[in-house]
Formats: sequence, structure tokens, C-alpha cells
Amino acid sequence: MQFFEKLDQESKEIRAQYRSLLKVSKNVRSKKDRLMLRKAFDVALEAHKDMRRKSGEPYIYHPIAVARIVAEEIGLGVTSIVCALLHDTVEDTDINLDDIEHMFGDKVRVIIDGLTKISEVVGYTESLQAENFRKILLTLSDDVRVIIIKLADRLHNMRTLESMRRDKQLKIASETLYLFAPLAHRLGLYALKTELEDLSLKYTEPEVYDEISTKLEKTQEVRMRFVSQFSLPIKESLKKQKFKYDIKARTKSIYSIYNKMKTKNVLFEEIYDVFAIRIIIDAKPQEEKAKCWQAYSLVTDYYQPNPDRLRDWLSTPKANGYESLHTTVMSPSGRWVEVQIRSKRMDEVAEKGYAAHWKYKEGTNDTNFDEWINKIRELLENPESNAVEFIDDFKLNLFSEEIFIFTPKGEIRNLPKGASALDFAFDIHTEVGVQCMGVKVNHKLVPLSTELKSGDQVEIITSRKQKPNEDWLKFVITGKAKSNIKSALKVDRRRLILEGEERYGKWAKKNKVNASKANEKRILSLYRLPSMHEFFYRLGIDRIKLDQLQRMSIERGKIQTNDPPPTPKSTLEKHLQKQGKTEEMLVIGEQMDNFDYKISPCCNPIPGDEVFGFITINDGIKIHKTNCPNAIQLMSNYAYRIVKARWTSQQEIAFLAGIKVMGLDDLGLVNKITGLISSQLNVNMRSISFDSKDGVFEGTIMVYVHDTIHLKNLMSKMKQIDGVINVIRIEG
Repeated sequence: MQFFEKLDQESKEIRAQYRSLLKVSKNVRSKKDRLMLRKAFDVALEAHKDMRRKSGEPYIYHPIAVARIVAEEIGLGVTSIVCALLHDTVEDTDINLDDIEHMFGDKVRVIIDGLTKISEVVGYTESLQAENFRKILLTLSDDVRVIIIKLADRLHNMRTLESMRRDKQLKIASETLYLFAPLAHRLGLYALKTELEDLSLKYTEPEVYDEISTKLEKTQEVRMRFVSQFSLPIKESLKKQKFKYDIKARTKSIYSIYNKMKTKNVLFEEIYDVFAIRIIIDAKPQEEKAKCWQAYSLVTDYYQPNPDRLRDWLSTPKANGYESLHTTVMSPSGRWVEVQIRSKRMDEVAEKGYAAHWKYKEGTNDTNFDEWINKIRELLENPESNAVEFIDDFKLNLFSEEIFIFTPKGEIRNLPKGASALDFAFDIHTEVGVQCMGVKVNHKLVPLSTELKSGDQVEIITSRKQKPNEDWLKFVITGKAKSNIKSALKVDRRRLILEGEERYGKWAKKNKVNASKANEKRILSLYRLPSMHEFFYRLGIDRIKLDQLQRMSIERGKIQTNDPPPTPKSTLEKHLQKQGKTEEMLVIGEQMDNFDYKISPCCNPIPGDEVFGFITINDGIKIHKTNCPNAIQLMSNYAYRIVKARWTSQQEIAFLAGIKVMGLDDLGLVNKITGLISSQLNVNMRSISFDSKDGVFEGTIMVYVHDTIHLKNLMSKMKQIDGVINVIRIEG
């Protein structure tokens, strides 16, 4: 009886959710659209009727929720809402793309195809998720709605992630932070990007997330009181000038606060721009810019602006369509406050991105967006790059701030901040980049690696004799430059491999060496190389000399070497198979004698940190913290090489950890710190360095500790010393 009652209750809930979806679908107006939406709901309901999510809920809850995000939070129309309802039908049920086209037409078919995951990994080194992501981007030229619906799908998966296993949570959250949040940012979907980042932090660093969230709640009332007082004179001035306006306080997201604390090495209390004031003006399109500048004038008449903090995205909008005027002013209490000024249209575009842009576009060409799609297409057209390389290159430019560079003819080109003169050459054209042999910046000859600044005028000097070299990859940052240099180098590499193979062939013939797998294995073992291709390449570039091979003894066509001890690969493979079957963990310190493992220097994990193992190609297992910056990329792109791991509780092992300490430059303070560490707490120090400027010192101390509890205790004691302002752990 209870079972049938539950089904009846779920059926009522599904109908209620559908009615709620209809209510928020403001762009579904005609009877034809409503019938199409109802049909899609019925098809999805039937297709998923026997399916349940990990949480135990009916699966249909998920597509309805995704459709609601698409309709309410992004504001798309009936085609997108229909596709959101149907997005998992082809992948998870018996319905195929022909059925979709027959019922809903070819537009819906194209979008659903883009949303359907690839079922097989293309190659061993490829990442399934990277390949899926690449496929989504390939559909950009067909329909950008594929990406927007995919982002809505990911957002709902993140909102319901609590029902997943911890290792799954980490993988999905890392993938979200690495790929999907930057893409939402690039599409101008600021609200989605912010929530994706916050939810990712919630699962990758739960303690940090809870701490910042709690502090924001506690300071909410004080912030609102300050905003009210600060806004009062601005409101009066705007009212006198007969402006139609709205003023909001925008609190910084949890993730951006965390990011600032981490990059600036500051405490929550030291971040002055936890919130910003946003002035939204209701104005006609032709009056928007003038009204925004007029409002800026009224604000700065009352509050003193910081001239270095004016940001004008009215004259030159960002590539994702963002338009706004930002200034930072001094309040009467001596606090800097960021003020953002924009029109109602600009605000909607800022929050909902290109989805809102279409609403105001009315058929005109959106050159910024077309340029962005063209840049992605250029990357995709490079046949040499695999999916993981592509995602890494593509992501480089998603989150970057932009600079504006002038050509000799006065045309403006947008590039990510930090771009080199060579990046500019590739941005002009692939051939210009490949043949670039010199650069003039502001009429002066400079190196190709010169970092450009906004306003620079750049002239490229080319030569047909010029060829790219591997050093170029050390300073270019744009995806286009990287992928084209790699492509050119791979062509050259193939030529060198053939040269090396020919040299080896002649040597083998002369020395009567058999062409056998056993001989190849001995050569690779001797030089510790992964493949004969790499061996031939190194011969081709003269990094390996054939006279080294002469020193090996050859008997009856076989190369004789003292074989090194067996590599840990077979042991790792056995462990991986065992782990896949039993879900066992790698226990660091207990069974590690059997494995070649290393503590990764990029994050220096110690016992107590949440960790995982990453299986490298030639370097055994690397142990990383789950919140290591590199972990996000590894979990996103190489999930099949991740090994679950935990620390042993049986052994007292000392691990190296870094501490940064800041304080007032008082006489004897450094002695107090070192005395506490070595004498009172008996902790060994490996290195110590201090620097002092303007009465404040900053020091870095490398110490040996047993685990995170030991480290936290040490840091807590250091904070109690008079004159010490802050003590933080160094992550790498």
C-alpha cells in the first residue's frame, strides 16, 4: 500500500513541477508552442518512467529542473526548453535521433545530438569528458543553445551532488571548475558561472566554503546598513536629475572571496571589496552611455574616486558582450567601495549573457560573438591536437582579462592579458605567426616574447625562411598560437623521426642487430624512453649519439644489457584492477614499499590532507591534495588514472610543509618565532627566510610535521606571539 501511495505522491509532484515550468516559461506564448512543450514533457516522462537518480528520486525530476533553469534563469524560448526536457532521452533510452527529428523537427535533432555524449573513448590517452566537451564546442557553428543547455544540465547536477560518492563529487566538481564555469563566464552567463564556482568549492573544499559562508551571514546586517547609508546621497542626486534607476548591493561570491584570500594571502576581514554597489539605469538604447557617464559624474561629485580604478567597458565592451562602467570611491568612513553603473539592458546581458543579448539584438550582427566562435573553430580545425590538449589550450583564454592592441593601420585586436607579441602575430593569421621573425612595438624592435600592454601598436616582420621552435611554446599563451606551433612542430618532428629511424636502420644493419621487440625493449630500458618513436626523434635531433649504442655488447643479433629492476607498472596495474573490483584505497605509508610513489611538490600534501594518487606514464604514482590546482585538471581530463588514497594512521612519518608568517618588524620577533618552533615545540626546520619592508616583515619557513593536526597546532601557537599578524600554509 505504501509503495502505491509513494507512486501517487511522486506522480502529483511531477505534474506540479511541470505546471511550475509552464509558469516560468515567459517566452512560450502561442498555443502551438504550448502543445510542443507538452509533447516533449510526455515523451520524456514515458522514456524515463522506470529510471531513478542516485538520490532515489524519479529521473524525470532532472530534465524538468534543467528545463526550468533554461526558461527562468537564462530566459530561452520553446525550442531550448523542449531540448532541455529531452536532453537525456537519446543517451539513456530507446529513443533515437530519427525519432526526435520525426516528432520535433531537425533543429531539435541537431541540439539533442550535440547534447548526447560520445560512448567510446577515442584513444587510451584521450579523456572521455574532454572529448565530450570538444563535441559540444563543435556544435557552436550549428547552434550555441547546445552549450547553454549543457551548462544548465551541469548546474542542476551540481545542485544535487550530495547523493553521489565522495570520489565522484570531487571529480565532477573539479571538472565543473576547470571547464564549465570558465565557459559560462565566456558566454556572459555570470549568474550561472558564480553558482557553478561556489558549488564546486562546496565539494572540493567544504571547510573553507562553510567558513566563508558563515562569515558572510554574520556580517550581512552590517553590510546592508553601510550600503543604505552610502547610497542615500546618490539616490537624492539621481532623483533630482529625474533618473529612473534601481540600486542594488552585490556581494562577492564565496569562490571569488576564497580566490582573493588565496592569491593575496589575506584573511576574510582584510578584503575591502566583499560587496559592490550597482546602479541600474532605465534608459533608451541611444541614451544609455550618456546616462551612465552622467550617473558616474553624480557619484564622483559626492565621493572621491580612485583614478587608477576606473574601468570603462562602455566604450569597449568585453568579448562576451559585457558593458558597464566601474569605479572605486572612498566612503566617509575611509573604506573603498566599488560602484558599477550600467543600463537595464546591460545588466540583463551581464547576468544572462548572450541569451539576453539575442532579446535586444533584433537581427543585427553580433561581431564579438561571431569572432569568438571563429576563434574556437580555428582551434577545432587543427587535426593534430587531441581532446585534452585542445581543452587545455581552449581554457587558457576563457577566464583571461583582455587587452586591446592596435595594428599599424589602427585596427583594434582583443587579446588575453599576458599575451606576447608572437600571440598577436598568430591572432592576425596563422601564416603570419609561423613566419614571424621580428616585432616592432610602438615603432621599437623587441623580442617575440615581449608581453603586450593595452594601447600598444604592433607591427609584425615575417620571413618565409622562419620556422617555429619549441622555445616559442614557453611564452605564448593563446590557444591559437599554441595549437598552431604544436602542429608545425609535429610536422617537423615526423621528419626528424624518419631521419632517426633511417640512421638506426643503417647502424643495425652494419652491426648485425636483429629488428626484434626484445632489442627495442632493451634500448628503451637503457634510455628510459616510452617508445621507439621518441628514441628515433632523439637520434634525429642528435640528443642521442649512435656511438653510445656501440658500447653495448651484441651477441647473435641480440643487444645485451644489464636489465634494470622491473618497473612498478605491473604492480600498479594489479592494484588498479583490484581497486576497480573491491573499491579499496591506496594506504600511503602502509603498503607503499611495493609502489614507486612521490609526494607531489606542487601542493606538498601531508597526513590529514584529503589526497588521491595519479598514475603517471614514467614516474610511478604522484600523491596530490584534492584541492591542488593541478588536481582539477587531472580529475577532469584523466579520471581513469586516478587512484583513491588515504594516509596510514600507523606510522609516524615526517613530511615537509611550508608556512608563511607576516608581522610587525619588532626587534627579537624572529628569534621568538624560531625559538618557539625548534626549542619549545621540537619541530625540525629545513629552511627559513625573512624579508622586511616599511616596518612589516614576511617570512617563509619550511618545517617537518607529522600531519595536518601537528601543522595547525604549530601555526596556532605562532599566531599567539605578539607582533605576528598572520600565519598561513604555503600550498606548494
